[in-house]
Amino acid sequence: MKELWFVAMTGALVMGGAGIGRLAYAEKPLQIADGMKVTLEYTLTLPDKTVADSTAGQAPFSYIHGNHEIIPGLEKALAGLKPGDKKLITVPAEQAYGLYDEKRKVTVPKDKMPPEVKVGTRLRSQDGQEAKVAEIKGDSVVVDVNHPLAGKDLTFDVNILKVEKPPKPAQEK
Repeated sequence: MKELWFVAMTGALVMGGAGIGRLAYAEKPLQIADGMKVTLEYTLTLPDKTVADSTAGQAPFSYIHGNHEIIPGLEKALAGLKPGDKKLITVPAEQAYGLYDEKRKVTVPKDKMPPEVKVGTRLRSQDGQEAKVAEIKGDSVVVDVNHPLAGKDLTFDVNILKVEKPPKPAQEK
């Protein structure tokens, strides 16, 4: 009888120990930190509650954290989150696309513009810079080169899907 009790207790200790060992070595989900590949869903709303951008109905968005691929205020607010986290993040204009700057309006001769140009027309320079026609005055056009979201606080409703180490770059032969 004593032997049976010893066998039962030994089995319980072994089984209990294995369970504890598994818990101690369980992998914790990765947190968002510099160098991590982050995949998330988001909806971006403006102060007037209009939706400016969203991944709804599209593929989720991925980026490498710390590589300055997203606006600074959002990148800072995402640090430390992990898969499954959902968060509403408001980013002030100065940490997003900057404050609106009246000095970023440029006057250009009208003959340098496309003939169909009118107020509100969006333009893109050869180097990819976007601008908007703000005003037409006689033979000149006033072009606003501020980012369309400059001066606006942005609210992101995010859902973190994945946080993973980025794939290693393929070695060249």
